[in-house]
Amino acid sequence: MQLSEQEQVRRQKLSRLREIGINPYPAAQYHVTHSSKKAIADYKEGEKVVMAGRLMRKKIQGSASFGEIQDGEGRIQLYFNRDEICPGEDKSHYNEVFKKLLDLGDFIGVEGTLFTTQVGEITVSLTGFTLLSKALKPLPLPKTDAEGNTYDEFIDPEMRYRQRYADLAVNPHVKEVFVKRTKLFNAMRNFFNDAGYFEVETPILQPIAGGAAARPFVTHHNSLDMPLYMRIANELYLKRLIVGGFEGVYEFSKNFRNEGMDRTHNPEFTAMEIYVAYKDYNWMMEFCEQLLEHCAMAVNGTTKATFGEHEVDFKAPYARVTMADSIKHFTGFDILDKTEDEIRAAAQGMGIEVDETMGKGKLIDEIFGEKCEGNYIQPTYITDYPKEMSPLCKEHRDNPELTERFELMVCGKEIANAYSELNDPIDQRERFEAQLELAKRGDDEATASIDYDFLRSLEYGMPPTSGMGIGMDRLIMFLTNNQSIQEVLFFPQMKPEKKALDLNENEKAIYDLLKKESPQELGALKTAAGLSNKGWDKGLKGLTKLGAAKVSKTDEGLFVTIAD
Repeated sequence: MQLSEQEQVRRQKLSRLREIGINPYPAAQYHVTHSSKKAIADYKEGEKVVMAGRLMRKKIQGSASFGEIQDGEGRIQLYFNRDEICPGEDKSHYNEVFKKLLDLGDFIGVEGTLFTTQVGEITVSLTGFTLLSKALKPLPLPKTDAEGNTYDEFIDPEMRYRQRYADLAVNPHVKEVFVKRTKLFNAMRNFFNDAGYFEVETPILQPIAGGAAARPFVTHHNSLDMPLYMRIANELYLKRLIVGGFEGVYEFSKNFRNEGMDRTHNPEFTAMEIYVAYKDYNWMMEFCEQLLEHCAMAVNGTTKATFGEHEVDFKAPYARVTMADSIKHFTGFDILDKTEDEIRAAAQGMGIEVDETMGKGKLIDEIFGEKCEGNYIQPTYITDYPKEMSPLCKEHRDNPELTERFELMVCGKEIANAYSELNDPIDQRERFEAQLELAKRGDDEATASIDYDFLRSLEYGMPPTSGMGIGMDRLIMFLTNNQSIQEVLFFPQMKPEKKALDLNENEKAIYDLLKKESPQELGALKTAAGLSNKGWDKGLKGLTKLGAAKVSKTDEGLFVTIAD
């Protein structure tokens, strides 16, 4: 392991601490009386406090110095006075431990009394401090010059997502996003519990990837010698509980879909699904808008939220538009009573890319997605989807070509999806079989298997039920003004991190030149490197052996390229 100069110095300090009898990683509980927030909010001059946190600032001024610690709720200034900390003749705890052996990022416990400085800042005047954990790697702290300009901020997205621990430590606004995420979950959970519904748990490993059309992650159970699928949805299990006699159940579920990754999709994501007996999608629309108004207030203290250039108001009620009316409004084409071929031709006429594998439902979905979806900024219910798009949804009571389904659109994105649930076992079987036929035609979004146990449960009888799913990650994105899902996940999925190359001097000389420009003509690169023939040969061979560079022959000669 190659250490930076700062890391080497910190390890030397670690050794010195142990030499003088200080355990840099003590096991004993440290009894804290105040958080920084409490000390400031309930300030009393001269009050004794015991606090703990990470040392984030250190300004040495001879026998008196200032510092700052950061705990879970904020920051507070510290005043280090040598004679208060070391009242006897031995001043080494201040002169050596504080001044020379403590670094920014170290966790310390402090004891002292509260006072206010001449400039009005609440501060702890220390009578003692204890090292609680020595940091061996320096935090990526930003630097500020005398004019207030900030440099070296830790803002590179990939670095922040990979090292979320460092991101949280040096970017306080990031932590606030996750505090709000927890508030959202708590608010939603309390809303459901107050309504008398039960939070339940359903399997993550499932014998059939059901409840949605998505590509699953597949694993193998050794004892049972059978494939299992990571959950893509929990819908069918929750409905089984309605069959069993629960009249209202919900679950915050981790779902997994082995599909693409982008700014709004992560292969592992959190969804909330709720099912309530004796209700329909009209009731669920009212329930949903009351729920989201409640959640917005709990998270932000207002029903309004800023997302990009838009201000979104989650105050109920929300507009309602049928899918057919939406498509007719934005395209002039009426999808009702049209054949699959007519809809395909219309989509092609609108410049939408379609193919023969797409059934009627998929074609309509493509038209809506391309021409309509992005126009809905304020919360809007899109209702009454064609039957082909909704294999688990009940047929519309007034039009057998449609289903009783809605999706809630916000800023052109779906955040909720709800049905009057299909509880006719014969109709459900026929819908599943129709999905199988679409899958055979090559529709990769059609359900490719039938959950016969779920069909069996419906045959025992399921009461009229309405169900709804909400994408929790996307919802918190809207409530915290984050355009990327990675910003609202503690540890989003990332490509494997490239290992740092351990290069010798010759290899490094060549590699640094290639980082500036690649490819380079071999002779020109050799001249620029300024190495001896032996050093050049060893350096280039070393890089190719490590896979860090490659030599290729072209009509113009030999070229060296840095490897991806």
